[in-house]
Order: sequence, then structure tokens, then C-alpha cells
Amino acid sequence: MFIEGVEYSRAKDIHDVFGGQRQGGISTPKDSQFVFIFTGKSGEQHGYEDGWQHEGVFLYTGEGQKGDMQFKAGNAHIRDHDINGRELLLFEALGKGLPVRFIGRFACQSWDTFKGLDTDGNNRECIRFHLVRASADVQTVRDESDEAEAELPIERLRSAAQKAAKPQRAKNWREARFAYRKRSATVRDYVLARANGRCELTGEPAPFQTPSGRPYLEVHHTRRLSDDGPDDPRYVAAICPTVHREIHFGAHGDELNRKLIEKLAEIEPA
Repeated sequence: MFIEGVEYSRAKDIHDVFGGQRQGGISTPKDSQFVFIFTGKSGEQHGYEDGWQHEGVFLYTGEGQKGDMQFKAGNAHIRDHDINGRELLLFEALGKGLPVRFIGRFACQSWDTFKGLDTDGNNRECIRFHLVRASADVQTVRDESDEAEAELPIERLRSAAQKAAKPQRAKNWREARFAYRKRSATVRDYVLARANGRCELTGEPAPFQTPSGRPYLEVHHTRRLSDDGPDDPRYVAAICPTVHREIHFGAHGDELNRKLIEKLAEIEPA
């Protein structure tokens, strides 16, 4: 896969391999687990600029050249990437005819709007996504300090997890990283409660208990290459740590992951 900081050919390394739109800032290959987004200098002519903020948040402006930006096409794919079980990969466009540099895997935590210009010079509403690195301080096992949240009724946990899977409008992007960690914990706590102490792949009891007496299971994202960050509960399972490592590193990992996806379709129907 892509390595952070390394330059790639957008045509040969991305579109020839995965497909998707070869022009524009958002590419959504059909039947792919990825959404590719590209940031560069082209937005400056319309009065906005993407980039890092001090709180570890990357602001990314949506697509649409005329009129108000809307949540359709690429904009909808960014907002709904977790619900759709797709990873968000961010690249920096280095210029026309030049390679693109891989910045990393991100999650859309929230979004807001601001006033900008379209290609005709008219004022319009622009969508701005608050992106957080998918590996930003996320835990896939429950910390002993999180026990209070874990005691909530299962239906309340499920409702909170489903809501957490979809980014919400937020005026203050500065809180995105903290909100992202909390959102991840919400999904994790529901999935662990749903498992009720048994591996959701094998059905076997957790191999041991935590110091507080809770069964120890780990959270696995079935449609991602790693287990960082929130996701829709339909794609997240609580499994035994040995099975977890076999999925990631074992010779039959892909087959086990496929079986887990089938089980989740029964456990957590659409």
C-alpha cells in the first residue's frame, strides 16, 4: 500500500490500479474500499486553502465549481466513508504533470460551511471537512477508566454507535480530534457490549479477564487494513486476540475476515 511521504503517479499507481475519476479533487473508484482525495493550490483562486491546523486537523474543501456545494457525488463519499466501509486516503498534488505525495489515512470527523466564490465569481456556500488522522490516539480495546460508559443499556449503546458513524456539522473544527477519539470509543463500547464476552467469529468465550473482571476482546474493522478509528458497527467486530492477529498476519487471514463479514451481516443487519 501507499507509504506516507512517498510520491506516486496518480495515473499509474492509483487510477490504473483502482479506477476512479482521473480529474478533480475527489476520486471514488467503483467497488473499492478507498476514497482518494487530492489537495493542492487550485482552491486558492476561489478564496480558500486546504491545510493543517494547529490542533492536528486537516481542513479540506469539498468539490463543486458553480453554485452552492452540495452533499452529492464526492462530497457525499467523504462524509459517508465510514458508513460505506471505505478508507479515506489523502494525497498532495504537486503540480500539473507532477506526482502526488501520500499524506496518510484520514477520517472525516465533522464538517462546516463557509462563504466562497464559484468559477463565475459569485458568492456561494462551500463545504469544509474536518479530517483527522485515522491513527490519532485511538484504542481498540476498552481502557479500565471507560467502565462507566460500558454500563449503559445495549440499545442505548447501539443508538449512540450508529449516530457516531456519521459525521455531524460542527462550527468548531478545533474539537475534531478530541471528538474523533470519543466517537471511536462509542463504537468500540457498543461492539464489545454486543459480543457479550464471546468472540464474534468463533463464538468462544474471551481468553481471559481484565483486572476489573471484564472479558478481554479486541475490536477489528473488517473493511480496513488496520483497526484505527471509528466505523459503522456493521463492519466492526469484537474478537479473540489470537484470531485478531491471525486475520492480520496469518496465511488464512483473508478467509477468516470474509467469514467474519458474513457473521456480522447476521449480527448487525443493515
